[in-house]
Amino acid sequence: MKSALPFSTVGEYLAQVPEPARTTLSKVRAVILAAVPPGTEELISYRMPAYKYKGMLLGFAAFTGHCSLFAMNGTIQQQFPEELKSYSTSKGTIRFALDKPLPAALLRKLVKARVAQNEAKKSRA
Repeated sequence: MKSALPFSTVGEYLAQVPEPARTTLSKVRAVILAAVPPGTEELISYRMPAYKYKGMLLGFAAFTGHCSLFAMNGTIQQQFPEELKSYSTSKGTIRFALDKPLPAALLRKLVKARVAQNEAKKSRA
């Protein structure tokens, strides 16, 4: 059976994204992969690249006028109000320019915070 999506891997997703967003999201992907713990799964979820570790961690996508990081949790912005004040945000979403990825240090903080949230949630379950 043929997949309904034109892509089934993150690499295939990125290959169909036009520049400059492709380069921007490739940088985001590299930072995420370096920051997540061993055993994190990279997958396509909701038609976008996503990462799963003890639950969904985050995802990213390109749109016509911006790129977005989806924290898969509405509280992440509350943890980093100063760092995120120059970005357009909504519950669980951080938007950034097509040609300028989130700073690597900030992205690492966001990843680590989401990992900690998922680990805490799993330990309570």
